[in-house]
Amino acid sequence: MKKLLIAMLATGVLSACSATPDKSSQASSQSEAKAHEAQNTDLYVVMDKRMNVFYDPSLYKEYLQHGETPYRRTFIGAGPDGQTVVYGLTGADKKKSTSPGEEMMSGKMAAAEDFYGEVMEKDHNRYYVFTSWDTFDEFVKLHVDNFRYSDIGGGPNGETVVYVLTKKTSKQKPVEAIKKFKAMHGMN
Repeated sequence: MKKLLIAMLATGVLSACSATPDKSSQASSQSEAKAHEAQNTDLYVVMDKRMNVFYDPSLYKEYLQHGETPYRRTFIGAGPDGQTVVYGLTGADKKKSTSPGEEMMSGKMAAAEDFYGEVMEKDHNRYYVFTSWDTFDEFVKLHVDNFRYSDIGGGPNGETVVYVLTKKTSKQKPVEAIKKFKAMHGMN
């Protein structure tokens, strides 16, 4: 009888706890919903032995300079060709379950209309610059760049810069993308 009473009390206490709404979990789910509605404008990838993904331009620049970031989340074998994917995180991101870079790469967060992206291939000493999420996504997954404008030696350290274009923009010089790339790398 005593065990039955203890079991009934425990069940009552547990069900009362689960019936009480948790304000922190409500706030958390509301902020996650806002994150899914948000759009990110930039995404940067550095391909070396791993696929390093950054949504924060300062983290990307730091990685280009030092080859490391202070915080990261790693997924072994998750890349398009089975390579390890490393997401660079800000200090604020390190305690979160996901980051904008992860959300964008997984398709959970849409890219903004004014999207800007870069892929730096260390092995080929080449930057690829994108102003369209579709061309960026296709390039990262399949390494396809059907339309391009190349600037040999146009990078900050003499790298080739390839501006990946869409069919619609393929007949025009990518003036705005060139300006953004130069501004990003302090080449004004």
